[in-house]
Amino acid sequence: MVIDKKHLNIIKECPLFAGKNEREIFETLDILGAKYKEFGKGETILRSEEKFNRFGLLLFGTANACTVDIDGNEMIMADINPGNTFGESICYLKLANSPVYVTATENCGVLMLCPDCLFENSENRRITDIKNRFMTMLAKRTLAMNVRIQVLSKIKLRDKILTYLSYLSNQNGGGAFSIPFNREDFATYIGSDRASLSRELSKLKSEGKIDFYKNTFKLLK
Repeated sequence: MVIDKKHLNIIKECPLFAGKNEREIFETLDILGAKYKEFGKGETILRSEEKFNRFGLLLFGTANACTVDIDGNEMIMADINPGNTFGESICYLKLANSPVYVTATENCGVLMLCPDCLFENSENRRITDIKNRFMTMLAKRTLAMNVRIQVLSKIKLRDKILTYLSYLSNQNGGGAFSIPFNREDFATYIGSDRASLSRELSKLKSEGKIDFYKNTFKLLK
């Protein structure tokens, strides 16, 4: 794959590459054994119950990281956008069976990265830098999962909705913002169904608590 300027800018959004120049980026990609793959909408990028030997960095498109609960219901654990990584925790832990799977929600381009250098006993400054950045990335991912826990800990559906929308509103400075899900995926993310979600969104809008048009929302109170 020939990485153009657009892809380089996306790669720089990942903590593994932030602040690096072009030469340093390609050196890091070489150390991580980067391989480029494309996936069509609906294709599985990483499968559950399989060992992840590589983690991914999304260059374009969108994807969802999902799992299945004990009742067999699909749960969306996270949305994945360009510049985001996925599967890194499972790679690092070297789990024989993954509890999650990743599916493309649009046509995707992915850099698949090998984490083997993380386990080398090396004083190479480039490898040390990758290790430090990788640990920072895992720590930030742990903090991000706190939002998911807060949403799912709410009993009432409207509280789940408002908790998630409040987080996105704060991330965007309090103005209008877009959610990364369609209605069906939004419902799955908060542990509901599409019909119940749509009803509750309509109620919240009629009460003057939120306003929305398609996937663009704004908190009013």
